[in-house]
Amino acid sequence: MAQTTLQPPPETRSARTLPSRAGRPRRRRNWFAYGLIAPAVAFMVLVHLIPTTGGILLSFKRLNTFTFARLFDAPWSGLENYRGILFDTANPLHAGFFGAVQNTFVYTFWTVFGTIVGGLAIALLLNRPMRGQRLVRTLMLTPWIVPSFVVAVLWQFMWQSDVGIINKVLVDYTHLLGERPIWLLGENSMWAIVIPSIWRGLPFAMIFFLAGLQAMPQELHEAAAIDGAGPLRRFRYITLPLLRPLIAVQLLFCLIYGAYQFAIPYIMLGSNPGPDADLMMTLIVRQSFSNNLFGFGAAASVLLMLAMCVWVAVWYRAFKRDLEVT
Repeated sequence: MAQTTLQPPPETRSARTLPSRAGRPRRRRNWFAYGLIAPAVAFMVLVHLIPTTGGILLSFKRLNTFTFARLFDAPWSGLENYRGILFDTANPLHAGFFGAVQNTFVYTFWTVFGTIVGGLAIALLLNRPMRGQRLVRTLMLTPWIVPSFVVAVLWQFMWQSDVGIINKVLVDYTHLLGERPIWLLGENSMWAIVIPSIWRGLPFAMIFFLAGLQAMPQELHEAAAIDGAGPLRRFRYITLPLLRPLIAVQLLFCLIYGAYQFAIPYIMLGSNPGPDADLMMTLIVRQSFSNNLFGFGAAASVLLMLAMCVWVAVWYRAFKRDLEVT
């Protein structure tokens, strides 16, 4: 008696083979996308991941003038560099580190505050109809276009006590001050680097906020004005909530920019600005390349990186909802 084999209907066979056939083009598209981003991933690994891993490894080494030639084969010190920085009060680098942390916090706070508030204020002004609006917007980009080196040199001359234009305006022209203050040394040196940093970052924040203001639906402001809301109430309840995602992005960029700022303080004040304006970056560069304490510099860099990672996590948690809605 002949055996018969049950065959599924043609519809079932085609339905079973359909996903595999449909999955092939999808996999091909995925591999094509992976191929496109592969150069960027390789570049990021070479430029960021490998140096970061090497820096973390060197922070656990006793790396100084005598062992630098051995580099990664230098003697292992474990957490000795971190203990000396954070807990060893007899270590002279201990007090300098916490002083630099405090100065970096003050510098970053005022730089971020001035950049965001000033950029938003300028964007609100440039968003109003006015003569020469395009020319003014173009000129406002000048501080952003000028390199940081040029910005630092220009402001260094402007802050000069005897011939600087700032003291001439404050003392000779307006008589706001009775004597010429010294800006590049002592307690005023912090403001000498904060103000140029704000001036340098204003155009970037202004462009961000101006784009957000121009994309904002004007019907909301018109309806609020009809209901009797004044300019301040419209700004508080309409403009600020709609600009919150842009403020979040600016807050992230500006804080990282301020914490890692090096060019302006270094060029204006040198590698040793003194206890009133010594930042984390100037401290790390001075101890690493002037005093040849490479292990200390690597450990301090790792601590700064960890602080920035914590800040990014806090920032993302605080603004997660705004970014998702956007």
